[in-house]
Amino acid sequence: MTFRMPPEWAPHERTWMAWPGPNPTFGTDAELAAARDAWATVARAVRRFEPVTMVVGPGQEDGARALLGPDVELAVRPLDDAWMRDIGPTFVTDGRQLAAVDWTFNGWGAQGWARWEHDRHIARSVAELAGVPVHGSRLVNEGGAIHVDGEGTVLLTETVQLGEERNPDWTREQVESEIHARLGTEKAIWLPRGLSGDYGTYGTLGHVDIVAAFARPGTVVVHVQPDPAHPDHEITRETVRILRGATDARGRSLEVVEVKAPTVLKADGEWVDYSYINHYLCNGGVVLCAFDDPRDKEAAEIFGELFPDRTVTLVDARTIFAGGGGIHCITQQQPKV
Repeated sequence: MTFRMPPEWAPHERTWMAWPGPNPTFGTDAELAAARDAWATVARAVRRFEPVTMVVGPGQEDGARALLGPDVELAVRPLDDAWMRDIGPTFVTDGRQLAAVDWTFNGWGAQGWARWEHDRHIARSVAELAGVPVHGSRLVNEGGAIHVDGEGTVLLTETVQLGEERNPDWTREQVESEIHARLGTEKAIWLPRGLSGDYGTYGTLGHVDIVAAFARPGTVVVHVQPDPAHPDHEITRETVRILRGATDARGRSLEVVEVKAPTVLKADGEWVDYSYINHYLCNGGVVLCAFDDPRDKEAAEIFGELFPDRTVTLVDARTIFAGGGGIHCITQQQPKV
């Protein structure tokens, strides 16, 4: 049977995360301490709904345990950074057994600040810990750069999979062929780029999981920036236009649910890419990014309507975004078979 990536709303066996350690992303002791507090808060929020395993660098177990509490399982492996969505495996299943796709990881396009000597091996380490076989891929890709509907459709971004920094010698057709072979998908919907802030320091050069995500087959939530002063205003208008004109693998026109960006436009003088789209679904729960913003409540209501059988938990994600991602970026689901 064909292996396929289940949608994120399918039942999970557990969630995998990676503990922040000393590296350029968390440049000072204060930034590292704040990151660890933020990661721990997310882990505890997810643990209310399903088991969590935190991969921790050697010698950091005691500090992690003190913040995580006794209910989060620890696994010690060498780490460079803390973005399990991107460095971890993409789990797939044929309906009877689980396997792990190990994409080629090169530090989000070999960026100058990135370190990946250890992180390029984490997908295989997690697969080993989970006791599942590995499906290797030559495609440079990360988990935050794909989103599936579970019925054959995948969202991709041109500046990621087709970017010179990752796969300079691959054609669009070759990328799609490899993605479909690994994920069991049939149709790719390409967005031209990600949010503007994702091309700055610690950016991923356009991950889709901060822009758009499937909420169920045929329905996609999309980030919109209503303020014309923000460069994402025009970017998100184009994204909405593309998605409204797209059909999925089953031939359905997409229902597009627009989720407004937080009202804040800048932090530390830079345009922010704060987004509610970068959420995490777990068994019975939605862990949603919050920004101490008036639109937090509005976003929670939208996700509550989309997932009426799940409890929506808001977690302040500003510290995580300062490091280059959100709640979805630091979590990775292991599906239940």
